Amino acid sequence: MQKLIQAFPLWALLASGLALYEPSWFTWFSGSYITWGLGIIMLSMGLTLKFDDFTAIVRSPKGSLVGITLQYTIMPFLGWSLAQLFNLPPALSVGLILVASCPGGTASNVICYLAKANVALSVSMTAVSTFLAVIMTPLLTTWLAGSTVEVNTLGLFWGTVKVVILPISLGLILSRYTPQLTSRLQAISPLIAVIVIVLIVASIIGAGRDQIIASAFSLIAAVFTLHVLGFSIAFWAGFFVTGSAADARAISIEVGMQNSGLGAYLARNNFSNPATAIPSAVSSLCHCLIGSAVAAWWARKQVN
Repeated sequence: MQKLIQAFPLWALLASGLALYEPSWFTWFSGSYITWGLGIIMLSMGLTLKFDDFTAIVRSPKGSLVGITLQYTIMPFLGWSLAQLFNLPPALSVGLILVASCPGGTASNVICYLAKANVALSVSMTAVSTFLAVIMTPLLTTWLAGSTVEVNTLGLFWGTVKVVILPISLGLILSRYTPQLTSRLQAISPLIAVIVIVLIVASIIGAGRDQIIASAFSLIAAVFTLHVLGFSIAFWAGFFVTGSAADARAISIEVGMQNSGLGAYLARNNFSNPATAIPSAVSSLCHCLIGSAVAAWWARKQVN
């Protein structure tokens, strides 16, 4: 099962290719399926967390604060800047800004483990940035993309509450009060999360095949550049602040990997143009491929 989970980028790449070839194989996974699927992923994240994870910021604030600050400053700014640089159509521009304004991705903790990074730091940043997303993601998207297209700020807010706060809170409660049940669920939840993310990515790519083909180079280049710069800037900023390679790796991975599933859900439910969700699908594929390559490279090197 662990090998199947670690091969997530391969499954995402394969499913995306099949979705471009025959969209109907995956476009059935839409609407309420995406809502419930993302809720299951967030519940899985909640099961891995403990209330003590949130106090880690108080005990060791430097690493967490620099990571969360970069998450909600440099990434949204890069999303907006790259949308202008690559002259993306309005819907794709908004989608890029939206995913760049999302919190750390659910796969970041696994990538941190493989990269010999500070997993505890990664978990604390994921937890706090995800809860902050209720305010920060709608706020930043409205601010940076509001002049491009009308943004449903209230819809983004309630959508984030529904598929992030409620499932994660339930996972935290189960983790605290039902450890045996949590242990059983944790054995299968990562694989379920991988399957759901692959289906979400393939569904959106299949539905937006024409737009992807029309804007293939500029879209992929913009998304890929977003994540490469996110990984790079966050690593050096994290190392400068903490002086620890393990902490810098965790900050790099956490900032470089967005919660693309959340971005896709918010895009599909709050914007009339379905193409707004496409950057989130491409983002999921790009950041996992980059993250896996980075983890393999770092795993071979000494860390302090």
